[in-house]
Amino acid sequence: MSASTHILGIRHHGPGSARAVRAALDELDPALVLIEGPPELDKVAPLVAAEGMRPPVAGLCYAVDDPARAAFYPMAVFSPEWVALRWAVEHGRSARFLDLPAANALVLKEDRDANRFDPIAALAEAAGYVDPERWWEDAIELRYHGLDVFDAVLDAMRTLREGQDGDIETDVETQRREAAMRRVMRSARRGEPGTIAVVCGAWHAPVLVPDEFPTATSDTALLKGLRGTKVAATWVPWTSTRLARASGYGAGIDSPGWYHHLFTAPDEVVTRWLVRVARLLRGEQHDVSSAAVIEAVRLAHALAGLRERPLPGLAEVMESAQAVLGGGSPVPMRLVSRKLLVGDILGRVPDDTPMVPLARDLAATRKSLRMRQSAAEQTLDLDLRTESHLGRSKLLHRLLLLDVPWGRPAEVGRTRGTFREAWTLEWRPELEVALIEASGYGTTIEQAATAVVTQRAADADVGVLAELVETTLVADLPAALATVLSALDERAARQHDTTRLMAAIEPMARVRRYGNVRRADTELVQRVLAGLVTRVAVGLPAACAALDDDAAATVRELVDGVQRGIALLDQAQLRREWQRALGVVAEQPGVHGLVAGRATRLLLDAGLVDVTEAGRRLSLRLSPAADAVQAAGWLDGFLSGEAALLVHEPELLAVVDRWATGVDGEVFDRLLPLLRRTFADFAPAERRAIGTHVARLHRGVTGTATTGEDGLDHDRAARVLPKLLEILG
Repeated sequence: MSASTHILGIRHHGPGSARAVRAALDELDPALVLIEGPPELDKVAPLVAAEGMRPPVAGLCYAVDDPARAAFYPMAVFSPEWVALRWAVEHGRSARFLDLPAANALVLKEDRDANRFDPIAALAEAAGYVDPERWWEDAIELRYHGLDVFDAVLDAMRTLREGQDGDIETDVETQRREAAMRRVMRSARRGEPGTIAVVCGAWHAPVLVPDEFPTATSDTALLKGLRGTKVAATWVPWTSTRLARASGYGAGIDSPGWYHHLFTAPDEVVTRWLVRVARLLRGEQHDVSSAAVIEAVRLAHALAGLRERPLPGLAEVMESAQAVLGGGSPVPMRLVSRKLLVGDILGRVPDDTPMVPLARDLAATRKSLRMRQSAAEQTLDLDLRTESHLGRSKLLHRLLLLDVPWGRPAEVGRTRGTFREAWTLEWRPELEVALIEASGYGTTIEQAATAVVTQRAADADVGVLAELVETTLVADLPAALATVLSALDERAARQHDTTRLMAAIEPMARVRRYGNVRRADTELVQRVLAGLVTRVAVGLPAACAALDDDAAATVRELVDGVQRGIALLDQAQLRREWQRALGVVAEQPGVHGLVAGRATRLLLDAGLVDVTEAGRRLSLRLSPAADAVQAAGWLDGFLSGEAALLVHEPELLAVVDRWATGVDGEVFDRLLPLLRRTFADFAPAERRAIGTHVARLHRGVTGTATTGEDGLDHDRAARVLPKLLEILG
């Protein structure tokens, strides 16, 4: 090894490696620190010491012309790369990154997550260790000190690489990366007179020893002709959860919370960890005493002794915690795993970190609305009558339009159309890239969301446009709303498919009905909506003719949707037009039974058809001369929604019962799945009530025979009357 260059081979995200790197840098006091990572991060390296920078964070490199092509380089407080970078900045030393430039790697689409080999984990596994960090402590830290640690790692990696075969063969990607690292080192050695420390993955260490470099010509040949692209680099907040995923360095860890504890605990690592476990369990109302914590510490050390290990590792600590603190149950340990082993820490970057204008506008808007980003899932309840809450709602809806789902609507069915709205919020690092991708639409959230809506409206059909009207309203994008309504009005006039027009009515009705909740002017919506209802009413009979089973099911759903929309509007003129169309469909020959039955039921509910007429139509449809399958479809459409009709109208129930018991056995086998589907939607209590009434019919007892003119069932009352008189004396 060169006297002026020291290779520090590390395990990415390894707290043991991080401690060793810090000690080695203090001893070497190098003039230059080279750290594995894309050279594009050199420009933002000084920010690690800026006020407001708090790990975990990640270096982000992305293609300017295609931000979806991006790579993250995560760093935690216990990452050796972070320790080296902080040391250099705090000591006024130069720090540079060495690896294949992201400008090339992103174009080559190299997947650093795939088949990534962790040599230290392999050595630990060969030695019988589950936790590589525990192996590092036992095999490296307790046996070697200072720079000897890295000499031992270098020797181990040299042996491992010399004995490699097809399972861990050095592929072309790795060869390119190592050639690029050596290129940076050659340049640094020519220009830096002082000591150089190179912090890199242990696997690369043997090929970065200057005395063993291959020729510069061979490295140049490996890198010659590589395509590139313009790349931008910045820092973004990372989360402890995402540290458990392999990304960038190709090193994911299962227990970032435990590794953080290993690195930051000043002493008594096991004891301090079990105290944290006890505090967490007590907070969740588990009974954990101080004596139990002491016993758990003893058990962890005893397990380590039985397994011939110098100190307890994560396995021993968690087993002792489950046995003593959790009473042997794995259930409390799931909480410990989620809250402590992984955690929900979200890092932070300084305000002057390079950002696209869209991200900066989001940060400013978020700050003005007092919305804090968090890696933990949280529920946000909004009262839209409050100005700040309305602003938060608008922001979250606009972000959804931009495919930046910081929040997702929660309990939509309960909150729709009221002054309340609920969201589930969770900030994920990938959203930083999504913001960069969306920045092509505009420099502010409102401008970009407006551009997205305008683009979607350009080639959308009527149904999509109607949904877009609703989305645009809740996002409060007045310029986009006018564009979408204009497109909807124009395309509805040219649309000859009535079913597409039907799909547009319910979302438009919601906009008209609930627009006042968001203080929006919906008069233009009313004009477009009235035209839609008129066109649907005129075209409905033709749209319901000659339908097969699948098409009939679709039309039935659309009919229900229009009905809900008309009910929301509560406008007499539109209601009359719709009901007139339903009346035609209900008696029109050739209409599928599912649709005709549903139309009849809606007319019955509206009072335009009485029970006697409904019974006549039901008897006609279920007559022996009618096709049984079509009859079952009519019944399904007629009964959809609730069973109260059969429970309270015994005449209709009797018609259905006579039909079901009178069909041929083979036909009944075909009908049974249809009937089950119809009755399965009823509540259990409703099905029991129907069964009771059918049993009465079969005993020859009808509702009129047991019920007097006063509405009382005298037969049932007579059975309890003697006991009641006895109680009353």
